[in-house]
Amino acid sequence: MYLSLRAVTSRIMSANHLIYAMLTHRGRVRHGNEDTCAAAPEIGAFVVCDGMGGAAAGEIASNLAADTFLAVLSSPPHGEAQPKPQARLSAAIQAANHAVYQQSRQSRQFAGMGTTLVGLLHAPLVKGSNGRPSAPGRSPTNHTNSRVTDPPTLWLGHVGDSRCYRYRRSRLEQLTSDHSLVEEQVRAGQITQEQAAESPMRNLITRAIGSQATVEPEIQSHHPRPNDLYLLASDGLTHEVTDGEIVEILAAIPKSLSTAALTTACEALITAANRNGGNDNITVLLVAVAPDISRV
Repeated sequence: MYLSLRAVTSRIMSANHLIYAMLTHRGRVRHGNEDTCAAAPEIGAFVVCDGMGGAAAGEIASNLAADTFLAVLSSPPHGEAQPKPQARLSAAIQAANHAVYQQSRQSRQFAGMGTTLVGLLHAPLVKGSNGRPSAPGRSPTNHTNSRVTDPPTLWLGHVGDSRCYRYRRSRLEQLTSDHSLVEEQVRAGQITQEQAAESPMRNLITRAIGSQATVEPEIQSHHPRPNDLYLLASDGLTHEVTDGEIVEILAAIPKSLSTAALTTACEALITAANRNGGNDNITVLLVAVAPDISRV
């Protein structure tokens, strides 16, 4: 059963060799919370959504998208062939888009609602008939210890400006590119990153779940390494907290990667965002790769 809570949630996922914690907060200005964070621990799926729309439509959109995303990933595949993780992730995002889009057409109060979505799916290697690791739907690799030739096991998909970062060996890297007007202007050389951060149009996104009948997500694959940290966050965090502040908080997490330490880090990130203004809802979800993942 997947979890969708508005408080800290953390659990060790021995089957996936991951540990996670998540927290969402309304911030200091907003009266409600249109963000959602959720997880399906048994399948290694995680998602953060940041809703938009009048009245409570944004909250409905983000909850519906997150629930649909996890429900599709949790459903057993039909037929003998196991779909590849990329196809599973894409199908889950498209299903979330369809659910929100259909809901938005049911009444005027839901018209125009939508949500961002950033999600992770960890599809660990399974043992093939020869005892070597293999990915579902793929033939076994002949290089059991190679991170280059092994199939990727971590899949990342996103729509909108909610982000995913990876913290590896003291270095923070933004893995997603915002689907936003200012990001397009930066890529076109029209404005700088510093100007984008101060732009009054920085909240205008160019892609969203539920705004159209179909959506084009960006999907990536990654090779997780022991002690990696992956941070999913809504813009309520990234608009208020600098990369340097995020690094300082993540660097304080002990290498033992306990759930208590991840929970403390989530709280520290939320506190930093509120201290710096708290102008929007703030959601953070941390996923840590346990040291023994190399033996999966």
